[in-house]
Amino acid sequence: MSSRGAFGSYDSGEGYGSYQSSAPAVLSGGGGGANEFTRLSQSVSNNIQKITQNVAQLQKLVNQIGTQQDNADLRDRLHQVQHYTNQLAKDTKNYLTELSHLPNPINQSDQKQRRIQKDRLMNDFTTSLNNFQAVQRKTAEKERESLARARAHSGSNYDPFSDDRKSDEQLVSFDNFESLGRNDPPQSQSAQQSLQMEEDVDLELMRERDQSVRKLESDIMDVNQIFKDLGMLVHEQGEVIDSIEANVESASVHVEDGTEQLRQARDYQSKARRKKCILLLILLIILIIIAVIIAVTVPKN
Repeated sequence: MSSRGAFGSYDSGEGYGSYQSSAPAVLSGGGGGANEFTRLSQSVSNNIQKITQNVAQLQKLVNQIGTQQDNADLRDRLHQVQHYTNQLAKDTKNYLTELSHLPNPINQSDQKQRRIQKDRLMNDFTTSLNNFQAVQRKTAEKERESLARARAHSGSNYDPFSDDRKSDEQLVSFDNFESLGRNDPPQSQSAQQSLQMEEDVDLELMRERDQSVRKLESDIMDVNQIFKDLGMLVHEQGEVIDSIEANVESASVHVEDGTEQLRQARDYQSKARRKKCILLLILLIILIIIAVIIAVTVPKN
């Protein structure tokens, strides 16, 4: 049976493992082209939006635990949305990691633009993850309280999902009273069997709730690990940015040195041309003087 809500879609028949994430068309490959960067960025942005929507949905569901609206379907839906969101968070962290490891463009302006966009996505994801973890902890707290109440009332066949069991117990007690009055052993045996069945159901419900709490605690640990991974990623990116800035500064120094060398070369060429012109002028003057001397000294016929 398929269900759909504000949090996205999942197949309740497949349990916690079925979910749909905004996976980019290409998650790996060569180069840090603009298309790959755009796909990954869009996937991260879409997942952050889904996580934010799911957190709001989870908050509404958690607030109904312990109220008259509390039932098995609500618990199942709560667990589905929570685990689906947990998977979204894992995927988003992976996309951000791959996004951060893409080669930087050559153009410094493009580098700055990408860095700003990655920082914005990282901050938005961290905020949504904090909100998600807060509602996870609130869910775990309410689940534990509900489980404790169920265990406390298990001796009286208390079902925390519904108050209908109280009236059923009263009917059973009344039947027992009537059977005792009529001294009817078959009905008394049937009542005992009914009570035993109810106890078995209560034990199964508590067992399922205990498993749900354990699964939720495991998901909370997953989110803690995501925070640690993000911290490492930010630290790595900080070192990369420092390295990039150092390389840019080094390149700027080399460019300045090259410009100075070109200027000096132009000066040398200019001076050499001036020297050549002066030498040619001197040579021309000498030739003119020689020509005049020859013209004066040679007798005319």
